[in-house]
Amino acid sequence: LCDRQDPGGGQRPYQGASWRMSWEQLLMCLDQEVELASRRALFFRQAQGKLRGVLLEHRDCSLLPLIRTAVNEGYQEAVLSTLDQVASVTADPGVAARALACIADVLGCMAKGDGGLRSGPAANREWAPAFQQLERGNIAEGVKALAKERRKWLGRPALLVRAARHYEGAEQILIRQAVMSACRFISVGPEEPPPVGHWVLVECPARIDVSGGWSDTPPITYEHGGAVVDIAILVDGRRPIGARARRIAEPELRLVSASGALEGEVVLELVCQDLEDLQDYCQPHAPGALLKAAFICTQIVTLASQKPLQAQLLECFGGGFEVHSWSSLPHGSGLGTSSILAGAVMAALYRAAGKSANAESLIHAVLHLEQVLTTGGGWQDQVGGLVPGIKIGRSKALLPLKVEVEQIPVPEGFPQTLNQHLLLIYTGKTRLARNLLQDVLRNWYARLPVIVQNADALVSNAEQCARAFRQGNLPLLGECLTHYWHQKKCMAPGCEPLAVRRMMDALQPYVYGQSLAGAGGGGFLYILTKEPSQKDFIQQILANTEGLGNFSIHTVEVDTAGFSLQLVGSDPKARGDTE
Repeated sequence: LCDRQDPGGGQRPYQGASWRMSWEQLLMCLDQEVELASRRALFFRQAQGKLRGVLLEHRDCSLLPLIRTAVNEGYQEAVLSTLDQVASVTADPGVAARALACIADVLGCMAKGDGGLRSGPAANREWAPAFQQLERGNIAEGVKALAKERRKWLGRPALLVRAARHYEGAEQILIRQAVMSACRFISVGPEEPPPVGHWVLVECPARIDVSGGWSDTPPITYEHGGAVVDIAILVDGRRPIGARARRIAEPELRLVSASGALEGEVVLELVCQDLEDLQDYCQPHAPGALLKAAFICTQIVTLASQKPLQAQLLECFGGGFEVHSWSSLPHGSGLGTSSILAGAVMAALYRAAGKSANAESLIHAVLHLEQVLTTGGGWQDQVGGLVPGIKIGRSKALLPLKVEVEQIPVPEGFPQTLNQHLLLIYTGKTRLARNLLQDVLRNWYARLPVIVQNADALVSNAEQCARAFRQGNLPLLGECLTHYWHQKKCMAPGCEPLAVRRMMDALQPYVYGQSLAGAGGGGFLYILTKEPSQKDFIQQILANTEGLGNFSIHTVEVDTAGFSLQLVGSDPKARGDTE
């Protein structure tokens, strides 16, 4: 633009002589479509940087809104590529697992609500090579194989949802590998083995979780940190969970499992004479899977060995083993049965094989076994049943995963007071923890703000609960139980059946606090009554309440001794020396 002469013949200032255009005029000169596309591309370039930063820096920031926006705007391929890259380059299996969970969310968003449920099987053979790479620890190659297979599953919603399921299956493999880091805290020492034919008997209490549950669940426990307060309990005056093991002359494994006295006892008997008989150890519903996994995790049997089972047993032990396990509690009780039972079986097998492991080692050994068994789960159950009395377990937000347990000192006579105010009520409803677990993990990996805040509240409530125990303060303990039940419902909506809600409403005026044990959804309800010795009164209240089904009430005592291990000779009904 040139300067102009003013009417007086002088030069006008440059600024005043320049052409001026309004924003409206400028916008008319722009190609708005190109401009918007440029801005959109810039936004998603920044979004890709945010994805990397949030994942690699372990930030509790939800990526789900960004993922939904990317899919709606057609930038899903760029997001998928970024997530592939993050999962490939990180050395942290926890970060890689979260990246794969985000890919599952992208695929789920691409299905736009069609294609069926996200929860479901992930066993298509086409994905097996990628899973095998991950199982071997080759994360980069596994992620590359997943991405290659993924391209074949983008055509319609049903395929997208199935692909999302397989990414969640891959994520579970990496969670298992992260939890396996707990193995470094398993310490097993030598011990003189009992004579052939002599039984090792282990008996364990059940447990009730009184605050903090879900914070012990991987990956929450090593990404956020966890704290759970547990009580080891006798149910109707008995330790309801146990196992016994002995060496036998025959080079074989005899497995006997009994369970469910409240529902009618079910007994399973198996004899394993070949390694092939143990191959289904990682299928939780296979007959004797827990007992088979225990033999592998205690390293009594090496499944990958070229030596046949009988040769392994004869060479190392001069014969085989017989192991029995039992629980008088119903399936899905919420009282930690399966994890505590795993601890009992492993303790009995270690001792029968001439080894010893303390409670701390068994806690981490059960974490290992449950990953091998592919059932997952946290650490609160075995802490509750293997460590005596009232305690708080904690884990830090880091790997390797280590659980530290602190006994909570209580005022003199407080355990007896607690015995008079605690009751267990079997609701008659079977708990379905697996479905609850899938939903909780999906919401945690999405870092939904309400879930992150609830995880914070679970841990802080556990510390408050520990203070209530130290003070011997029943009303404050009841408040913690009430908060805890609300926190469980926030973490796993749907964990409160209608019949349980009716039961809790009927009991509300007579209790300081109450909660379903474990994950909820059924099983046992535990209550802290305002008055002592209320079993008959509570029975009457519930008998007059409609719509409850077949409930039963059971007494509770704090077990201050913890699990017991005894050598009982050749008579399994005898009681011998306690170690």
